[in-house]
Amino acid sequence: MAKMRTVDAAIAILEKEGATEAFGLPGAAINPFYSAMRAHGGIRHTLARHVEGASHMADGYSRAADGNIGICIGTSGPAGTDMITGLYASWADSIPMLCITGQAPVSKLHKEDFQAVDIESIAKPVTKFAMTILEPGQVPGAFQKAFQVMRSGRPGPALLDLPIDVQMAEIEFDIDAYEPLPVEKPKASRKQLEKALDLLTAGERPLIVAGGGVINAGASSQLVELAEILNVPVIPTLMGWGAIPDDHNLMAGMVGLQTSHRYGNENFLRSDAVIGIGNRWANRHTGGLDTYTAGRKFVHIDIEPTQIGRVFSPDLGIASDAGAALDGLLEIARERQAAKTLPDYTAWAAECLERKGSLHRKTHFDNVPIKPQRVYEEMNKAFGKDTTYVSTIGLSQIAGAQMLHVFGARKWINAGQAGPLGWTAPAALGVVRGKPGENVVALSGDYDFQFMIEELAVGAQFNLPYIHVVVNNSYLGLIRQSQRGFNMDYHVSLGFDNINSPETMGYGVDHIKVVEGLGCKAIRVENPADMPAAFDKAKALRDEFRVPVVVEVILEKVTNISMGLEINAVNEFEELAETAEDAPTAILALQK
Repeated sequence: MAKMRTVDAAIAILEKEGATEAFGLPGAAINPFYSAMRAHGGIRHTLARHVEGASHMADGYSRAADGNIGICIGTSGPAGTDMITGLYASWADSIPMLCITGQAPVSKLHKEDFQAVDIESIAKPVTKFAMTILEPGQVPGAFQKAFQVMRSGRPGPALLDLPIDVQMAEIEFDIDAYEPLPVEKPKASRKQLEKALDLLTAGERPLIVAGGGVINAGASSQLVELAEILNVPVIPTLMGWGAIPDDHNLMAGMVGLQTSHRYGNENFLRSDAVIGIGNRWANRHTGGLDTYTAGRKFVHIDIEPTQIGRVFSPDLGIASDAGAALDGLLEIARERQAAKTLPDYTAWAAECLERKGSLHRKTHFDNVPIKPQRVYEEMNKAFGKDTTYVSTIGLSQIAGAQMLHVFGARKWINAGQAGPLGWTAPAALGVVRGKPGENVVALSGDYDFQFMIEELAVGAQFNLPYIHVVVNNSYLGLIRQSQRGFNMDYHVSLGFDNINSPETMGYGVDHIKVVEGLGCKAIRVENPADMPAAFDKAKALRDEFRVPVVVEVILEKVTNISMGLEINAVNEFEELAETAEDAPTAILALQK
């Protein structure tokens, strides 16, 4: 056995657990840990400008590829509290992420010492595991337990808090004798899955709802194969978007009050049997439950047993990892296919596909200032099937989900349930770390963009290139739209006359100057005809300088994006597509 500092043991454990990508900020109470990282050399660290930003970077990295666990590191006190929003975002979307904080000496924890906050208690509601390690000998076991908990069942984040004297203490430790703990995931039985398939295929118009659990399980190919064997259309949730490519004939559209397709809602409303796999039945997906559940039988398969029945009681609930369930369903479906006992859903699948080619929102507007719908049309033209989009919340994200196209798992990366403003830019940097050399495109409104704009300097310093499309209407657009019900437009405008940048014409912050001051490149677009050239230039600047490139598009100040309170009553504020030219980048050309 070798005698070493606890922090040196911790770094060796990170390497053995396969978690070697860290984002953070050093400080006095975490410096021993940083000294261990420096001595070891196997953990790559990206220096953030804000600890919340570092937590979103780690979150983005975890979401970028199967098996990733990003690490966020900060000092004592406010560093830990700054991480809470990041922990909440990853916890809400079932993302494994490890946060490590420094802490005051153990003997000072009860004395209100400088920056000695009880971060364990603060973090527990938004983590799967949080622990202040009070004894040096507990360090290896605490890290071992954290990794097991993060990966087992419904994935999620953990926080380990390290008092400085615990970090400096020496223990006996042998990394060769260390082994990760087994990961525990529930697995559906064959009998359960036979009943699930029986219930689904008893319907005349069945659908599969694919949630983020399918992507977390790395089971998108199994999902697509199951849909193809059954010839049953698939409705991805926002977190499951990309589990089946948008251009697949069985991709039947997204459902919901906001981030939905017209054809997705219509297809769902005509269904009579639904199997949800790895989804939560989130309220912005379902809307009113009476409307959503009327006339339908439901199977719900989820990795977390207490998730089943949380929103509504299904006809059959099964606790299982999505990948294990899909593997089992595939085996049974293949047997029934060979025995020719599967129903023929050719007409139903064709009916859903027909709606996919007829129910479009109009995107081709030539207005100046630019209408947001045109931006997504031009993005569809400019960015190929290999693109990974990163976004979080607001009218920009809602309209983007209605009009952009996603062609694979982990190519739509979105803080879905928490929706923290400011998440997009730092998360995109984490995604770039997790997808080196790939095309990453972020999407923000101006408010989301301004929240953590300083993190762009991280992309400049560490050469993390991506394109960030900022749709600027100088408004809190989603909140302004929601205020319509209160007959007000109150404290939601971000516009002002910028005395240093009159060219912003009352839109306020000069994003071009700020972005350039942070070491990145920026382009402003005011005419829709200029967008193709701007996107081409952005790609060239990204590739030449290897930094984030911002394309700011000046929008009309007031646009209402399609949404409603029920999935059968979504308000369409703009004119709908009547010809193929009205929606030229729709997956299927308008068939009217």
